[in-house]
Amino acid sequence: MLIMKTHAIIPVFIPHKGCPNDCVFCNQKAITARQADVEPQDVQKLIESYLPTLQGRNLQTIEVAFFGGSFTGIPMEEQSAFLKVAKDYKDMGLIQKIHMSTRPDYIDRNILDNLKAYDADTIELGVQSFDPCVLSASERGHTVDDVYTACELIKEYGFELGIQLMIGLPEDTLEKCIFSARETVKIGPSIARLYPTIVLNDTQLYNMYREGIYEPLSTETAVSITKEMYKILDNAGINIIRVGLKSTDLITEGGQIQGHTFHPAFRQLVEGEIAKEQLEEQLLSHAKALGISPSELSGAYDFCSSGNSFSNMVGHRKANKDYFSAAYPKLRVKYRADNSLDDGKYIVVNHC
Repeated sequence: MLIMKTHAIIPVFIPHKGCPNDCVFCNQKAITARQADVEPQDVQKLIESYLPTLQGRNLQTIEVAFFGGSFTGIPMEEQSAFLKVAKDYKDMGLIQKIHMSTRPDYIDRNILDNLKAYDADTIELGVQSFDPCVLSASERGHTVDDVYTACELIKEYGFELGIQLMIGLPEDTLEKCIFSARETVKIGPSIARLYPTIVLNDTQLYNMYREGIYEPLSTETAVSITKEMYKILDNAGINIIRVGLKSTDLITEGGQIQGHTFHPAFRQLVEGEIAKEQLEEQLLSHAKALGISPSELSGAYDFCSSGNSFSNMVGHRKANKDYFSAAYPKLRVKYRADNSLDDGKYIVVNHC
């Protein structure tokens, strides 16, 4: 099934000068030192280069998004200069949304008044964790109270709120990650991102890793924790727009990635585990109803999902197919697409 995208982002990476803080996991200052400053005319050139590639694709939304630093931390006149470029294109109807990412402690009424004046739409906050010990150990430079205050103001002003959370920071635990996900649900953002912590060169975290002070999560643990957070957010109706970093998200600029938490298909690993969990719960329930052990289940079964979710049902590199073949050797399973099902919903049909 062909999945048609209706939303496109024109990413504008602003140098890290908007953030004087040195979080232990961040190497943006090292990257910025090797880059030329971005000027408003550069933003215009970038938008002009993207727009012809987006025409004729039946897109509902084209969004200019300011990434790469804490946008609202740069001087107000520079923010305004960048925003004016984006607003001009929005006023012409060539883009539909203006989006930026920033820190919770760089949100106040003056900043939000200025964003309103330039018709901005979405503000994503790099929250990372709602646990004060994790924030302190990661040298975030802001408090949990800053997070709650910023979220309240953003929603009061009517902006779309996004929250970014990281998994596996120093002092982090499964329980703290679950707490962060639940606090996110209480706040009620429209969108969220989930990122496993990645150890990059040119960071304090890299030095901590080298000294044995910090141990990165294994891929399996990162997937397991992220899966539980994903379910909490998804069940609350929060749109999880990204799970894991893309290979193009500047993650290789600082050199070699340490540890094993980066995976180019991290989202599929997480969503594949959720699919496996849903399917197996139904098999276990069926076995219990029959009064037999799960391994004794036999006969023909269909595993069904929407077309969009089919690859997750099968699993990354067919991991789920291999798992069920080994764990339930007496089953004859057919994997079927059923577009009457909602995305992310997996159904077992027994033909015995």
